[in-house]
Amino acid sequence: MPTYDFPQDLRDAQLALHRTRADYEQYAKALPWSAEPMPGWEADKQLHSGYRSAKPDSPGYTDEQREQIEAYRAELLELNTTVMTHPYWAGLSENVVAARMALKHAHEQPTDQTG
Repeated sequence: MPTYDFPQDLRDAQLALHRTRADYEQYAKALPWSAEPMPGWEADKQLHSGYRSAKPDSPGYTDEQREQIEAYRAELLELNTTVMTHPYWAGLSENVVAARMALKHAHEQPTDQTG
């Protein structure tokens, strides 16, 4: 597997993107199932199964929850843009996809701190 000499600011942006996405997903899991108030429902029993899918009533998101979701999405957009448009990519003539995939795992390898 080829190795890439990613600049530290690109590595930092990718790591911030990972962390922000994880925080966003964790936050979103705790929210009501619908952003708007919606009545709950229960589906019909499926053939050859006793399972009935159902959702409780959703109170919708509070203003604070909406603001937090909006803030996460704005930060994710900014970080994605930073990573995707970084000048480092212009210096690669081939294997750009492989390099972008390697960047996603760059935080798993220690950086060379000798010097």
